[in-house]
Amino acid sequence: MSDDAVSPEEVRHVAELARVDLADDEVDRFTRQFADILEYFETLDEVPEVDREADLTNVMRPDEERDSLERDEALENAPETEDGYFKGPNVS
Repeated sequence: MSDDAVSPEEVRHVAELARVDLADDEVDRFTRQFADILEYFETLDEVPEVDREADLTNVMRPDEERDSLERDEALENAPETEDGYFKGPNVS
């Protein structure tokens, strides 16, 4: 896979959507890391499928009911809110 799989502009766009500020050296590092990750996914595509019935077991803990945060407390660190809800960037 070439390093062109992910461009620095795409990394900056994703960082902007996630509201993360990246320095130029971080953009370069993440561009390389994203290319490596995509290469790993291509490798997984080459793994043959195994025909067998998997025994499914629930390894998760049971749900426990707990008190939730009050709305104002949940929203206090949000960069933007609107009418009592989190407001995120427009994504198209």
